[in-house]
Amino acid sequence: MATKKTITVTQVRSPIGRPKDQRQTLVGLGLNKINRSRTLQDTPSVRGMINKVSHLVRVDEAG
Repeated sequence: MATKKTITVTQVRSPIGRPKDQRQTLVGLGLNKINRSRTLQDTPSVRGMINKVSHLVRVDEAG
């Protein structure tokens, strides 16, 4: 079986002054400080969360 595809998400902007749901989405992704990164599985739910806060994060495809 093939390994799961992963993506690395890095927070590059502050959530200060953003709506509460965007701040909660960052926490859901495991991010809460600028330049913090998380490697996550590339699933539709994770992609949806990234799309919601795409202006606050950088995504690097890995695998």
